[in-house]
Amino acid sequence: MAGYAAAILLSSFLLFQVQPLIGKYILPWFGGTPAVWTTCMLSFQVFLLAGYGYAHWLAGRLTLRRQGLLHLVLLAASLLFLPIIPADTWKPYGDEWPTWRILCLLGASIGAPYLLLSSTGPLLQSWFARTNAGRSPYRLYALSNAGSLAALVTYPFVFEPALRLGGQAWTWSACYGVFAVLCGACAVRVCRFRGSEMPADAIAATGAGAEDPPVEPPGRMNQFLWLALAACGSVVLLATTGLMCQEVAVVPFLWVLPLALYLLTFIIAFDNERWYNRAVFGVLMVAGIAGATAVLYVGVSAPLWVQVAVYSGTLFVCCMVCHGEMVRLKPHPRYLTKFYLMIAAGGALGGVLATLVAPAVFTSFWEYHLSLVACCGLLLVTIFRDRTWGLYAGRPLWAWFGLAYVFAMLTGALAYQAIVDSRQALVKTRSFYGMLQIDEYSGGDNGPYYSLRHGRIMHGVQYLDEEKRRWPTSYYGPETGVGLAVRWHPRRWIDEPDEGALRIGVIGLGTGTMAAHGKPGDVIRFYEINPDVIRLSSEYFTYRRDSAARVDVVLGDARISLERSLREQGSEQFDVLVVDAFSSDAIPMHLLTRECFEVYWKHLKPDGILAVHISNRNLDLGPVARGLAAEFGHEAALFDTSDDDARGVDAADWVLVTANREFLDRAEIRDARSPWPDDARPPLVWTDDFSNLFAVLRW
Repeated sequence: MAGYAAAILLSSFLLFQVQPLIGKYILPWFGGTPAVWTTCMLSFQVFLLAGYGYAHWLAGRLTLRRQGLLHLVLLAASLLFLPIIPADTWKPYGDEWPTWRILCLLGASIGAPYLLLSSTGPLLQSWFARTNAGRSPYRLYALSNAGSLAALVTYPFVFEPALRLGGQAWTWSACYGVFAVLCGACAVRVCRFRGSEMPADAIAATGAGAEDPPVEPPGRMNQFLWLALAACGSVVLLATTGLMCQEVAVVPFLWVLPLALYLLTFIIAFDNERWYNRAVFGVLMVAGIAGATAVLYVGVSAPLWVQVAVYSGTLFVCCMVCHGEMVRLKPHPRYLTKFYLMIAAGGALGGVLATLVAPAVFTSFWEYHLSLVACCGLLLVTIFRDRTWGLYAGRPLWAWFGLAYVFAMLTGALAYQAIVDSRQALVKTRSFYGMLQIDEYSGGDNGPYYSLRHGRIMHGVQYLDEEKRRWPTSYYGPETGVGLAVRWHPRRWIDEPDEGALRIGVIGLGTGTMAAHGKPGDVIRFYEINPDVIRLSSEYFTYRRDSAARVDVVLGDARISLERSLREQGSEQFDVLVVDAFSSDAIPMHLLTRECFEVYWKHLKPDGILAVHISNRNLDLGPVARGLAAEFGHEAALFDTSDDDARGVDAADWVLVTANREFLDRAEIRDARSPWPDDARPPLVWTDDFSNLFAVLRW
């Protein structure tokens, strides 16, 4: 078994090591949104399905000798794809469908190596079963998942801090070469095997060349349950990952944690059937779903550690139920490639439902609610069909009445939470870049107003009263850091007060509130990646139309747009550049790295001001702003302002980074500055290759 184990272990390690690696490569290209990772996951699941399909076809239709020879040829051909570094030509221009572009990008970059890695587990287990009669190959599947788990755990803690992305890609490519040699050795061994030359399908049908007699193939209902249970676990995984990334940050750690728990359930379930106790995990699943429902009600007000713990715990028990029930239904080893193919098909189906169907059908994150309900429903179906259990076929009736009552209560609570979350919405939209909601409020001291929510966080407000609709509200009031930067920039005072024209760049459109600061002669350029934000800010908010400045909007990721502008047109020569591109409470971390700050300074005038919005429930971004300011020899000034309900202004934390001493020495700026906290964390410098999320978390 040692040769097979080594090849399977390394293949599964590389299979899951490449996922966060390639995801981090392309994350800055597509706006740094949670959908980038879920789309990557869909790609990986499709490649996995293709690999399992190849293994199933190979094992069922060809003799062992031909299987080995064909696999050797494909292993050699796959080496032509190395190293796995995506070409810059795949960077988007702003008007493409991101999901399709990501799928094509990953197919061109890692498709062939990933397909062969995916096929290794089921194919080599099939070879082991054929060449070692009477020995079960299923523990090799647990070993495969252990290698995958090791890859996920080591990436954020070992490989990401130690190596730059290019170094990671080259190291992975070298290890793939070692894998090709190990797997090739197994193929050579299979070619020399002197057992039956019949394909596996013929052996299963006739029993020829095998010690066991023909076995009955698995029924259609069992095959459907393999598919459904795998799909349900996949949807829970992707929905949980999206939910957590939406409220914190799109970083490898928050990708890895749910995926690691998902794989851990595979390891436990497939290692030995004793590890899965249906009654215990059924009760834990009900408790987990109840806890997740409570956290959904509380929303972002719940402490971060509570959100992560509850969502992760619920994911674990739900996947444990799905995968534990799958193992209870597993077939004879002769049908293992078909079993794995259905598992892979279910995973890919779940990926399609969560990544493509849900955003197109739902305007909210309802796939999470539905996946939890589906887990409960599938457990009830498997219990109903299990002849070895006392609840088989709906008896006794009183017990099933109790189960139905619990199921109805959980479903009702989840449905009610979804309704409450949407009941005051005037309009809701959802796209690759997240969920947007326009709420209409009729009360308040200043009369009716509209607000824009991105996810579960408010991102802008405008009053409907003719006089008040021009007020800069929410995080952009006149006394906030960004308001002071625009009001007191020395260029404003070249001639007479309020006569100096400014060029202002704003990363993140929101409702367009920054346009309210515009004066005649000003130019305000917004950078916005989400077309829905541009449409809704125009239809429901009038800040851009009412502005005295000339206002335009550039569609596309701000960093890519600014980099392209440098190459094609030169510097924008902004006086003030505002960075406020939060998605719900999550941050696009690629906009807060040393490489990105270098782009900002190329677009700012020498006396320009970089205004960074750092208000966040979960992350303390002050150390990042201070570290990057020091990296470029500038000063970072903190402006921590409170609510002003009379003007509709919310509490906000802004950091103004500049070398403009004339601005910093003004009495109005000195008086408004806030001291950095005495217990402030040390400055940090994030790069495209590494960002330490743990150092800034507010647990």
